[in-house]
Amino acid sequence: MWETFYIKPNEIGVLYHRSDFKKILEPGTHTYFGRHWQVKTYDLNQPQAQIENLELLLRNHQTELQQHLLIIRTAYNQAALVRCGQNWVSVAPNQLVAFWRGFIEVESYIFNLEESLELPSSFVQQLRKISLNGVKKFQISEYEIGLLYVQNDFIRPLEPGEYAFWSVDRDVSVRTLSRIVPNPDFPLEDVLIEKHPDFVAAYCQTVQLLNWQVAIVRYRGKVISILPPTSRKLFWQGVEVEIIDISTDAQLEPRLVAELVEGSAEVKLLSRNCLHICQVPAQHIGLLYINQEFQGQRSPGIHAWWLFGRSFQTETIDLRLQNMEVSGQDILSKDKVPLRLNLTAGFRILDPLRAKSGLSDIPGFLYKELQFALRGAIGERNLDALLEDKGAIDRSISEYIRQKTADYGIEVDSVGVKDIILPGEIKTILSKVVEAEKAAQANVVRRREETAATRSMLNTAKVMEDNPVALRLKELEVLERIAEKIDRIQVNGSLDNILTDLIRINGQ
Repeated sequence: MWETFYIKPNEIGVLYHRSDFKKILEPGTHTYFGRHWQVKTYDLNQPQAQIENLELLLRNHQTELQQHLLIIRTAYNQAALVRCGQNWVSVAPNQLVAFWRGFIEVESYIFNLEESLELPSSFVQQLRKISLNGVKKFQISEYEIGLLYVQNDFIRPLEPGEYAFWSVDRDVSVRTLSRIVPNPDFPLEDVLIEKHPDFVAAYCQTVQLLNWQVAIVRYRGKVISILPPTSRKLFWQGVEVEIIDISTDAQLEPRLVAELVEGSAEVKLLSRNCLHICQVPAQHIGLLYINQEFQGQRSPGIHAWWLFGRSFQTETIDLRLQNMEVSGQDILSKDKVPLRLNLTAGFRILDPLRAKSGLSDIPGFLYKELQFALRGAIGERNLDALLEDKGAIDRSISEYIRQKTADYGIEVDSVGVKDIILPGEIKTILSKVVEAEKAAQANVVRRREETAATRSMLNTAKVMEDNPVALRLKELEVLERIAEKIDRIQVNGSLDNILTDLIRINGQ
């Protein structure tokens, strides 16, 4: 019995007899006598040969198989790349794979993973758009530096370019850092500094401070970082570092105040947690306390100190004349009349240190003492005395408060009662009293004027009696007054007759 097998042009066959490998069949027609022949065909368009029991077949038929197959066997420390025409296939360690020869061009490349995980640049370019199992590709831009990590251990830096690495049995990663940012977040800075000094020396500048030093880091003249004592940090090369000794004097120089306190918003944000700032306005004085001990006074302006290792407290004192109002004070006079008073006082601080050393609350102290002085001055006088001489109250309060404030370096410039507010019923009574007093005064004035008028008339009569000319003038004056009230006067006779008639009329 004969058995015939046809192998297509794009196929290849493997001939078995009773499951035993016999030979590789090329495309064409093949005839064999007997039974139990079997042919398994493979499509050469799929170059990888998926042959069962390949390991066993190679032991017995290696020579024949290698004529038709590209055999690739990788050790534990090897990986391979296979180019099948325009396609690529990766082979992991400890693998045995085979590819058909002849139909599609096949090439293989073995890589020793112990020597290097990196693929040569020639392969990187060919694999640019191809995804392969076990191969990781990275692109480092021209403004970046890549840090290569294998199993989370730093290996080396990567300059801008394309890279590919085997990652079949280990974790390979690249962390990119921008070169245009002078202070990037370096991963595990301390490890880089201690374990990789070559990388640090080639690319970075290290700033390491003692416990009495502060550093200001600038890039192109702009502050980019402020480092506290005992800190250690990496920067790209090219930054400027100014190290400041704060062991003896923590106050900033005027140039640093202008740069860190009055500079840009970004710089102010950097220095916000590093500085104690005190702004003393004009006509004020500043008091400085370091670790709760007084250290001196500060003139008007902006002052700043490094906070590290010290506690600062500053307070500004106004040296100008200040005003204090003591309003709505309800007090009984000596004669038990309830009064409400408003007091105002002007004061200035002459010795700020003595005032703050002796008083914890200057306005509160003044307010309380002015209250006491006002109550004492009002309680010692009755209502009439208060209303007659308000100045006595001011003098009494002024004398009292000046004695109280002299020991604290405070000068009271002026004290005065602005308002004395009486109860409603007291106001009514006082109004009646005033009204009666004014009525009596008006009556006295009226009587005095009447007496004066009568005396004047008597004096005038005596003058007229002794002097006829004066009497005549008076008569003319009366005639003039009458003429002002009459539209027309007809005179018959002489002026003497008119006067005589008028006198007669008045007599009737």
